[in-house]
Amino acid sequence: MGILERFRLEGKVAVVTGASSGLGVAFAQALAEAGADVALGARRVERLEETKRLVEAAGRRAITVATDVSKPDDCTRLVQQAVEQLGGVDILVNNAGIGTAVPATRETPEQFRDVVDVNLNGAYWMCQAFGRAAGNGGSIVNIGSVLGSTTAGLPQAAYSATKAALIGLTRDLAVQWTGRKGIRVNCLAPGFFPSEMTAQYVPGYLESVLPRIATGRMGELEECAAAVVFLASDAASYITGTVLTVDGGVLAT
Repeated sequence: MGILERFRLEGKVAVVTGASSGLGVAFAQALAEAGADVALGARRVERLEETKRLVEAAGRRAITVATDVSKPDDCTRLVQQAVEQLGGVDILVNNAGIGTAVPATRETPEQFRDVVDVNLNGAYWMCQAFGRAAGNGGSIVNIGSVLGSTTAGLPQAAYSATKAALIGLTRDLAVQWTGRKGIRVNCLAPGFFPSEMTAQYVPGYLESVLPRIATGRMGELEECAAAVVFLASDAASYITGTVLTVDGGVLAT
């Protein structure tokens, strides 16, 4: 296999959660451009239609499935639909996520649990469903964050805690599954990228973090999506249980 062929995903089926906006859309489109058919999951299923069109414009098949990853049955259904309609599952991108910016003394148990249910529990339910269905190995990419390793200057205890927990989940599943099931499990940790979530930050916040970014700019969605394609592909066949940071140097400063 030539080096460039290792990055190709022809004949693969990818599952992407949180595929209705932001990075999830970019991930789905990039996987399709690399050759994969894509099963798209999100709670806002009507917004998945645009993502589906992008996948089909790349010449690949796509299905949309209403999915709340905090519900294990939804996670199972998304994977089952991918198997039934697209022929199997080879790649999982655990992208669905939510966040809060509530001071710790005022955050309610419900607010904290909501974030844990989606960001951590939801990722685990998706991994379980994928692990049960993947027949000939595969690749899981858990979408973490640099906030699993540093702070953001905002009160984000729940979000940061879940993203740190994803690192531990990634390592444990990699040890459990890579040798026994042939499933590689890695975590991609983005820095600051334009998204629906970052658009909700207080005005001027993103500009205030620029001094922490060695490249001096926000990331572009395609830069993060390219890293997902790498981890999903045979180009990363000897990589498992690790965290790939795509942050423009935030953690280096």
